[in-house]
Amino acid sequence: MTAGARLPAPLLEVQGLAKDFGGLAAVRGVDFAVRAGQIKALIGPNGAGKTTIFNLIAGALAPTRGRVLFEGIPLPVRRPHAVAARGIARTFQLVRLFGEMSVLETVLVGCHRRGRAGWAACALRTRAARQDEAELRLRAQTVLALLGLGARADQPAAALPYGEQRLVELGRALAAEPKLLLLDEPGAGLGRDEQARLAAIIRTIRDAGATVLLVDHHMDFVLGLSDEVVVLSYGEKLAEGRPEAVRTDPAVIGAYLGDEAA
Repeated sequence: MTAGARLPAPLLEVQGLAKDFGGLAAVRGVDFAVRAGQIKALIGPNGAGKTTIFNLIAGALAPTRGRVLFEGIPLPVRRPHAVAARGIARTFQLVRLFGEMSVLETVLVGCHRRGRAGWAACALRTRAARQDEAELRLRAQTVLALLGLGARADQPAAALPYGEQRLVELGRALAAEPKLLLLDEPGAGLGRDEQARLAAIIRTIRDAGATVLLVDHHMDFVLGLSDEVVVLSYGEKLAEGRPEAVRTDPAVIGAYLGDEAA
């Protein structure tokens, strides 16, 4: 971008966000923005407020103070389905799959808001409903191909190795064609090779038009992948900036990174 050029408006804006649980202040007046096309990360030690912020953005929790704007408009509070309808999808710290559903069926769940046929048409198996179903299956198969799981489509999702279960959950979120993808600990439990594969997939997702906000504890993974990083400590924003600046920030080193930043 040339000097003096105006940055695009933020896709997501977190403004003075705070969340109290009784006498515990889990999040304290946090501000940050995510611009379209970015991969941005929230990092910090356990209890820093990262997942609480995700739950506030996704509508699972109501803020005590502050607000979250998406495309300049406040997001609904305590209405996750309405947040999803605005174009935000998420994954979770713990993999949440559906029992004995196949890999393809699990990813198809994420396509539901893209379906056009009503319940009556689906029940009667009308021509329009069958065409709609075929288009959604094609969407799900395209997502599985992106993730390298095409050959696993008919296998029970819960029977896959853990790393591939994480990819199936990612696929379910991607099937909704989100504008913003929230990834909560996507690298948890993965080896270095699996993390490298996941990082390549996330970059491909971003290049295809999605914006990514992620939380993860693996510093090499986060700092090598992200365009910008927000560092949290005890519910407050400690630092924000490019990964190379965050890695060498004395306050961040003292609070969190320690020897990993050396």
